Amino acid sequence: MKRKIIQIDEEKCNGCAICIAACHEGAIGLENGKAKLLRDDYCDGLGDCLPACPVGAITFTEREAMPYNEKAVKENSKKKKGHFIKVSGCFGHSSYTLRRKNSVQENSIKEDIKTRLRQWPVQIKLVPINAPYFNNSNLLIAANCTAFSFGNFHEKFIKNRITLIGCPKLDGVDYAEKLTEIIKSNDFNNITVVKMGVPCCNGIAEAVRRALKESGKIITWQIITISIEGEIIKREKLLMSRCESSS
Repeated sequence: MKRKIIQIDEEKCNGCAICIAACHEGAIGLENGKAKLLRDDYCDGLGDCLPACPVGAITFTEREAMPYNEKAVKENSKKKKGHFIKVSGCFGHSSYTLRRKNSVQENSIKEDIKTRLRQWPVQIKLVPINAPYFNNSNLLIAANCTAFSFGNFHEKFIKNRITLIGCPKLDGVDYAEKLTEIIKSNDFNNITVVKMGVPCCNGIAEAVRRALKESGKIITWQIITISIEGEIIKREKLLMSRCESSS
């Protein structure tokens, strides 16, 4: 049958895998580092993946294709529930929620440090804008070095939060644009920024401030500063208001 279906331009695709997270039907995968429509009958033709693509590599086309198979999509979704997204490209770009068994954690050896990480990826550059774990979450945006400096980082900061990390100086990028899209596209309860008490680390807090301003949302957020000795030396609780957003 002839119907509307997505088309992916491999020349434009940069392999970021954001479209994979946006496609709830599991129709898209990575092959040789490029996004590919794996099954016509998994594509519903609604195009949730179109606005998610940062390079405009996905468009609609009308062609002969198998009918959308809702039953097969649901069965495939059940099979994948609780498992990693399997792709043939870069594993670091795959997006998934980490499900942990509390009983295993509670009965683990006392010397073991329990991880509190709830999702993957964690790098700001790699995380999908519309990742399903974002909505109605508490967001942690941390400078890379903070987790190494602060010994109890998982329990104090990662626990019960979705975690993003980055270093504007090392990455050589401005995170504000990506963070703006993340904040605009999702509803967060609050945002915590954890940075080191060194001048170059102010960039990550500034990127979050600008992103909040551009988003136009009212969100309570705080900045926590860690010393190189691993102590909390400053805590600022803030509120980004619509008045600030429009200034």
